[in-house]
Amino acid sequence: MSKVEKDKVIEIHYTLRRADGKIEDTTEGEPPLPYLHGAGNIVPGLEQALEGRSTGDSLSVTLTPDQGYGDYDEGLLQEIMLESLPVGTDLSEGDEIFLLDDEGMEIPGVVERIEDNTLIVNVNHPLAGETLTFDVEIANIRDATAEELEHGHAHDPYSESDEDDEEWDEDDEDWDDEDWDEDDEEWEEEEDDSESKPPR
Repeated sequence: MSKVEKDKVIEIHYTLRRADGKIEDTTEGEPPLPYLHGAGNIVPGLEQALEGRSTGDSLSVTLTPDQGYGDYDEGLLQEIMLESLPVGTDLSEGDEIFLLDDEGMEIPGVVERIEDNTLIVNVNHPLAGETLTFDVEIANIRDATAEELEHGHAHDPYSESDEDDEEWDEDDEDWDDEDWDEDDEEWEEEEDDSESKPPR
């Protein structure tokens, strides 16, 4: 029987609860979540707890912030002048906003409050500083494909976007291999015929 170990794709059903018992997220009624073990796709405490487990195993794991989404960091409250936002931007407390880091990557944040002409945006993870409990069942374990290892994450077999990508690739391949060549060939033939005919 396969065990959870590095470079395996693990599919899990889970329910995530805050310390007060409130359910934050769950796969109940949905397909399991696939992830690539050892690639940092899930929080470190949960990944460590799953190590060596087998298909069908169930476990409940309570994680402190350092094992989950990290401690809450006051230094991750960013100040943005309202005048620097595009004209017509209307934001309120609790609204989501995306900031850009030094490399141009988007960082999600939440408007914490508005002071005078300044937005205070919190870019901590929404669950930072929280003690969390994961109730987990391992639904499946398989070897990762070479492509998944290269990309550093599992490809979700239940995702419609993956199916769309495959269909697009097939259509694109057909267009390249057949339609374009045939059309191009016909175009050349028509051009040759026109050159061989005398003017009227």
